[in-house]
Amino acid sequence: MTSTPSNLDPAVAARLKRGAEGLVPAVAQQYDTGEVLMLGWMDDEALHRTLTTGRCTYWSRSRQEYWVKGDTSGHFQHVKSVALDCDGDTLLVRVDQVGAACHTGDRTCFDADVLLG
Repeated sequence: MTSTPSNLDPAVAARLKRGAEGLVPAVAQQYDTGEVLMLGWMDDEALHRTLTTGRCTYWSRSRQEYWVKGDTSGHFQHVKSVALDCDGDTLLVRVDQVGAACHTGDRTCFDADVLLG
C-alpha cells in the first residue's frame, strides 16, 4: 500500500473509490484514435503528478515506487485529458503516446493475446 502524502485536490480525492491497496486503475487511451494502450495503477499522488505535469505517473505494485511513463524507455505519454468514471473507481487517461505503450515493445498491451477476434 502506498503511503506518500499527496497534494491532490481534496475534492478530487474525496470522489475516488480506491481498492484495498489505495489504488485506482487507470486506462491509457490514445486520444485521437481511441486505441486502448495499457492499464496502470494510480494512488492520489500519482494522479496529482499526472494532472500537474502532463505526463502519466503510475504506481508500480511490483517495485513499490512511482514511475513516469517514458523516463526509461523514451515512450512518453503526453496527457490530453483525465476522466473519472461514474462509479469513481476507474480513471480514463487520454494521451498522445510516443512509441510503444507496452513494456514488451508492442504498440499496446492488448496486441499479443486476443481471446476473441
